[in-house]
Amino acid sequence: MTDEEEPNVTYKRVLLKISGEALMGDQGFGLHPPTVDRIAAEVKSVHDLGVEICMVIGGGNIFRGLQGSAQGMERTTADYMGMLATVMNALAMQAALEQLGVHTRVISAIPMDQVCEPYIRRRAVRHLEKKRVCIFAAGTGNPYFTTDTAATLRANEMSCEAIFKGTKVDGVYDKDPKKHPDAKRYDKVSYDEVLQKHLGVMDASAIALARDNNLPIIVFSLDEAGGFRGILSGRGTYTTVSG
Repeated sequence: MTDEEEPNVTYKRVLLKISGEALMGDQGFGLHPPTVDRIAAEVKSVHDLGVEICMVIGGGNIFRGLQGSAQGMERTTADYMGMLATVMNALAMQAALEQLGVHTRVISAIPMDQVCEPYIRRRAVRHLEKKRVCIFAAGTGNPYFTTDTAATLRANEMSCEAIFKGTKVDGVYDKDPKKHPDAKRYDKVSYDEVLQKHLGVMDASAIALARDNNLPIIVFSLDEAGGFRGILSGRGTYTTVSG
């Protein structure tokens, strides 16, 4: 990265959180390889700016723990199955990134040494310093915690400057913009407002953890080509959740 480019980049180290559903494309289930490749290309474009990137990917395209427990499965077992689904998504994203020449490490909160690295904080930080993309899989390793909470936890542990939450819409709205044409988009919103108005950015424990550590959350559309890179360069449409 040249000195001329440096002032254009808002953050030097970020965590990108995307849902498992983002990898489905137009399918109703599983992985859609062209969609995975498109998101990987977005990540590479930001990585090329010299930004250090961590990722957390949900598992809802393969298995959702809450749905499993709603159908009579024990919640703990269902949540562990959901964590394994996030490992599959992480490996798919790693393969797509490495095809583009981006060195990537999948780091799992549940040890499975033949497949990926165990989570060791100092080792993960070193990977970031060496400009490798780190994909944190298996949530926090504990049931009852979502990948949103895992993303906020890892972002704090890695000293990230912001969480980028990629969604289907270009920010936080007061109601669902797909159902209500008069929905109002916020440019900025506080953590407390998100919790009080149930704005559905992330679950309450993730928002509270971000608030307690003053970690901004930037909500943007993952479907908008170049959106991730654009925001880091000071452009684009998004909502900032902060203090």
